[in-house]
Amino acid sequence: MDLGLKGKTAIVCAASSGIGRACATVLAQEGANIVINARTQSTLEAVAAEIRAAYPDVDVTAVAGSVTDPAVREALVSAVPQIDILVNNAGGPPPGDFRDWDRDTWIAAIDQNLLSAIELIRLTADDMASRGFGRIVNITSSAVRVPIPVIGLSNATRAALTNFVFGIAGEFSAKGVTINNILPGPFDTERLRKSKDITKHLTGNPVAGRVGDPMEMGAMCAFLCSNRAGYITGQNFLMDGGLYRTGV
Repeated sequence: MDLGLKGKTAIVCAASSGIGRACATVLAQEGANIVINARTQSTLEAVAAEIRAAYPDVDVTAVAGSVTDPAVREALVSAVPQIDILVNNAGGPPPGDFRDWDRDTWIAAIDQNLLSAIELIRLTADDMASRGFGRIVNITSSAVRVPIPVIGLSNATRAALTNFVFGIAGEFSAKGVTINNILPGPFDTERLRKSKDITKHLTGNPVAGRVGDPMEMGAMCAFLCSNRAGYITGQNFLMDGGLYRTGV
């Protein structure tokens, strides 16, 4: 299936590893030029070099820094003449007990998982609408549907982003711009492997019998970014191998 992504340009955040890297890779496979972002310059440049080598016809631009920094967000959106696709992605806040979280901890989580995504949407959505095509995909968490007690910071900020984007999706749908969320459950990422507190809630999937491959998430992201998905907007797509039975 031709996804119609050749020549489009996508921003992919947190693209140096895991799900973000997979999204960037699959978009490049489909012929999209990509602007990738992560905090560590050396790691990001290594990923950029690998994607360039694998897909020499695709332009790859690396912009290092935290998307919580307004200057980094501006650098991302100005790195290329136009942005057709935005993939918002950020690692989740640390797990813990809500009794231990002070105001600074909450503000850091809100900046990372809510406000940075909203600001990147603000900087790109109207331009997309003016050209009649745009795709915004937010990688959030299965915790939006089924909150996990130990990651309350993520539960709150991801749910807030979901409600915000659903509130604006209708404003853009008639202008060719879709906004959707993908809610990953247990995927084979460094965060899942390293955090025992999170892992014990998410492994032992009785339905799929495994955790997800990030490239499966990348494929879903690419489809939602394609011209084949123009009639899909304002939706949450739970990808967890059937771990959570949430009904409708």
